Amino acid sequence: MSVDSPFNPAYTQGQTVTTAAATASIEIGQGNKTFCLTNTGSAYCYVRSGSSGVVATSADYIVPPGSQVMITKYQEDTHLAYIWLTGATALNVMAGEGY
Repeated sequence: MSVDSPFNPAYTQGQTVTTAAATASIEIGQGNKTFCLTNTGSAYCYVRSGSSGVVATSADYIVPPGSQVMITKYQEDTHLAYIWLTGATALNVMAGEGY
């Protein structure tokens, strides 16, 4: 398998958040279309990108505990919402291009 477009992180734009049982969001800005999400905790985290006011639910994209995933977003999305339902976890969010 060849990788045509390796992930190029947007250094200094990484954010680490501690998830909560209530949805929360961070500003991720426009421009970058790819995000590397690293769940360093022991609980499942759910995420969704969108505009200001976006909320995450258990019906959204799941980031399993101890895993790293890449997601893309629409160019105009400016926020990433996140939530966990049980336990506690930390989520590192790194913007970039490629995957």
